[in-house]
Amino acid sequence: MTITDIQNKLYERLQGSGWGGKLKMFLLSKDFENILHTLYNDSQEGKRFTPVIKDLFRAFEECSYDKLKVVVIGQDPYPQAGVADGISFSCSHTQKEQPSLRHIFNEIERTVYGPKFPPEDDDLERDQYNPDLTRWANQGVLMLNTAMTCEVGNIGSHIDLWKPFTTYLLDYLASYNTGLLYVFLGKKSQVWHKMIPTNNYKFFATHPAAAAYNGGKWNSGDLFNQINKVLEKQYGEKIIW
Repeated sequence: MTITDIQNKLYERLQGSGWGGKLKMFLLSKDFENILHTLYNDSQEGKRFTPVIKDLFRAFEECSYDKLKVVVIGQDPYPQAGVADGISFSCSHTQKEQPSLRHIFNEIERTVYGPKFPPEDDDLERDQYNPDLTRWANQGVLMLNTAMTCEVGNIGSHIDLWKPFTTYLLDYLASYNTGLLYVFLGKKSQVWHKMIPTNNYKFFATHPAAAAYNGGKWNSGDLFNQINKVLEKQYGEKIIW
């Protein structure tokens, strides 16, 4: 399969969620071709990357463009092989939560639901501790990283590689979508906030992995409640975390 074939297949996978036309200019561009060439050349040299190609844009496949409300930006995918699934912090392939996701769940339990987490609601047909975050994406939460891939065992290795894509995406959203809620988790993501105009909402928090240096506790600044307060005011609904 050629690089062009991969570009076209990834583009086609985004048609159903409405992102195909929005990202087409980048996906079929020389910039994306260069990213794919780099990933291919690295693999030829024995360097593995994660997630696999077919999962690169799964966050967009699961979060319909028409439902988009929240954009969460972390750093880069889990560096272990076979864990990252294309939705940031999600662990659907292993069904075993990684430390960062565990800290997120603990913070949601502490600030949103309290001791009754998961909520006792017969209408909720989902496990609130499920490490597959597709359920958040389906509600309009675009779960991203500043880099869409990472070399296995080498955290932060592809941050620069994906800068053209992150720039394209945030520029597009800033131009055509107002009133979105942007969540910047950690310093790597927070450098991008200046691209977002003031007709949107911005939330800042440390990366959940920072809990390792704070006695295992991640203090999000009541992030999940604050997001829902704005969503209820803007859309009359909130995210079921």
